[in-house]
Amino acid sequence: MASIPKMLGNEQQALIKIEGMSCTDCEHHIKTALEGAGAMAVEANWKRGEARFTWAKEVSEEDLKGAVRAAGYQPKEITLAGALGTSPDPTGSAQAHEAQAQAQAQAQAQAQAQAQAQAQAKVPGVPGFDYDLVIVGAGSAAFAGAIKAKEAGYSVALIERGIIGGTCVNIGCVPSKALLRAGEAHWQAGHHSLDGVSTTAGAMDLGAVIAQKDDLVTHLRKAKYTDLIADYGFEVIHGNAQFTGPGKVEVDGNAISAQAFIVATGASPAIPPIPGLETTGYLTSTTALDLTEIPGRLAVIGANAIGLELGQFFQHAGSEITFIDVAPRIAPFEEPEVSDILAGILTSQGAVIYAGAQVLGVKRDGDHIDITTAVSGKQVVVAVDQVLVATGRRPNTAGLGLETAGVAIDSHGAVVVDSHLRTANPAIFAAGDVTGAPQFVYVSAYEGALAVDNAILGATRDVDFSGLPRVTFTLPQIASAGVTEAQARESGAEVAVSVLPLSAVPRALVNHETAGLVKLVADGPSRRLLGATVLSDAAGEVIQSAVLAIRHGITVDDLASTFHPYLTMVESIKLAAQTFDRDVSKLSCCAA
Repeated sequence: MASIPKMLGNEQQALIKIEGMSCTDCEHHIKTALEGAGAMAVEANWKRGEARFTWAKEVSEEDLKGAVRAAGYQPKEITLAGALGTSPDPTGSAQAHEAQAQAQAQAQAQAQAQAQAQAQAKVPGVPGFDYDLVIVGAGSAAFAGAIKAKEAGYSVALIERGIIGGTCVNIGCVPSKALLRAGEAHWQAGHHSLDGVSTTAGAMDLGAVIAQKDDLVTHLRKAKYTDLIADYGFEVIHGNAQFTGPGKVEVDGNAISAQAFIVATGASPAIPPIPGLETTGYLTSTTALDLTEIPGRLAVIGANAIGLELGQFFQHAGSEITFIDVAPRIAPFEEPEVSDILAGILTSQGAVIYAGAQVLGVKRDGDHIDITTAVSGKQVVVAVDQVLVATGRRPNTAGLGLETAGVAIDSHGAVVVDSHLRTANPAIFAAGDVTGAPQFVYVSAYEGALAVDNAILGATRDVDFSGLPRVTFTLPQIASAGVTEAQARESGAEVAVSVLPLSAVPRALVNHETAGLVKLVADGPSRRLLGATVLSDAAGEVIQSAVLAIRHGITVDDLASTFHPYLTMVESIKLAAQTFDRDVSKLSCCAA
């Protein structure tokens, strides 16, 4: 986290501990809330459960804490780091942080050396161990790791207390995208933009949609998870896992030993401490997938990826939707141009958006629920039938006994790992959502395999997220890779930017769907692509060419001179690359 800049006058550096932060989205919410209450230079860190800021004396402690509560989090003590211009508290000094960083680096180096030595000695079937590898969890990270270990000849056991397959196939990617597809089809049947084509959309049978979704989940869970257990020959132990020491775990009282362990227990919806929410009741990204009746009026608290996807699904299904987010704009981690265009699309479809809004409380009033929010200095009461909370996810580490095994967890509950996914215990690694890594199934699978490489195969691979893509499956989709313009500028890079509206893309014109854009961020001197964002139909497919370009150091000139098929959406990447130097509106079709 960056150090707080010193300021003159009556300001002091301060730190506030905060409970309930669960992701980088929460950091943005806390920053917005504290700055709204008068704090300056706010730097929030969800993993440490804290925010550092510059505190002017005229701002009251209760105002700061009240802003945190209104944002849906629980403030704890505020600690002064010393009045500016005087001797600060040593715990907040740069020297102390530097010494701490050096100590951590030394400890990490020692742990790495020890783990390397142990890894070289780990061979299949060592006497005295029940298994070569035990993985706690049975989702995407666990299965990717188990398959890799079995292919190398090691004995493997997975411990799972719930349903095989983890979040993605059961309650995440697969079921949610199945619903989104149904919502898109229903909406487009009644709202397409093509002349001379007459279609209508009746009422959606949500029960039938859910039943089809459940059939798909059952099929994929079997094909991609349970059938693989026998195919690869690893064992699944059902029950609750708890570490009882550095090298042992118990499952419902039965002790199991292994040469190496991987913790891959995933994450669950994080619920902010909003007054009245628990007693009133609410939906999460899990329970919303099983509704069989469409809510008449639905409020979605949180307007990042999950909230936007599910909110728009229910809007397409027939609900009146209100989005509420403490951030100043929806999709707060995307480029601001994307937020503006998507907000216009959602409102044109009937949604109401309250951005920069603090939820003050929730209560039931007869047959409806009242949500009281503070927006632009005014209180607004939103009356709805259901509330969907989509404010991030929290790692599943409670009850695992990780402290007993010498495994550190941060203030948010995430397992602390180094660049090799090794914990403070050299025999225990962790992978996927439980580490606080980007919460995508392909990241979890990647980390599961990498953890096996480092835990038992003697490798020392570093986690590398270069060009990592993310997709929000709204209509149109948002897809991004690399850094945003703001992130590139904050790093000190000399940046060149290109923004291409979809109205300049032939495929979008043919589709009569021109609300969207492509934005490319490049390093000025080298012209290497640093980041890309696409808001369009099929953006999740389009972004892959940018992923490869970022990961392999390709320049925007290379992109502009590469063949892209005409009348495809991916041609937008070439056009955006050309836009760095040319006015593409003055080029003929496919002009090089």
